[in-house]
Amino acid sequence: MTENGTRGVYAASDPLTERMEELQFVLGEGPCWDAFALRRPVLVPDLGSESPGRWPMYLPTAWDGGIRAVFSFPLQMGAVRLGVLDVFRKRPGSLISAELGTALAFAEVTTTALLDQHEDATTGGFGDVLADAGDYRAQMFQAQGMVMVQLGVSLGEAMVQMRAYAFAHGRRLEEVAHDVVARRLQFDRDSS
Repeated sequence: MTENGTRGVYAASDPLTERMEELQFVLGEGPCWDAFALRRPVLVPDLGSESPGRWPMYLPTAWDGGIRAVFSFPLQMGAVRLGVLDVFRKRPGSLISAELGTALAFAEVTTTALLDQHEDATTGGFGDVLADAGDYRAQMFQAQGMVMVQLGVSLGEAMVQMRAYAFAHGRRLEEVAHDVVARRLQFDRDSS
């Protein structure tokens, strides 16, 4: 994640986890956004007890996906924020202290690995994963610009329109961006 809201899934343990991560990005809300913005863990041991106003689109969709608890840990070192590590659970319940310690350790190790990967990429190492992330961001920005021109709206509104389209059609935002750039999908002022 970046300060301006650019986001991509670096890794996911299974298809459901990947879907839940993508869902937060498409909707622009959820525990990962809060953990990133607040710079502290967001621990939600029971999604069913959360106020519907907290994440009005995310909560029912995550619930329908079988997720009952979410624990989001910011990946940061000092002022550097790299993203969020999310842990999903199919049953409600708080993390016990050992689980919380393990999650915090994973967040620290992941942060270190991402920083090392970045250092390798900037000092002559190949850095495939970061290069892929850069390609993803470039395509996302290109698609966002194209939608901005097609609809005659701001960049922010263009992203809102792309997210809405992805959500309404059950698609990943990355797929929508790819189709926009490939000119297989065009947004129309009359249908937006």
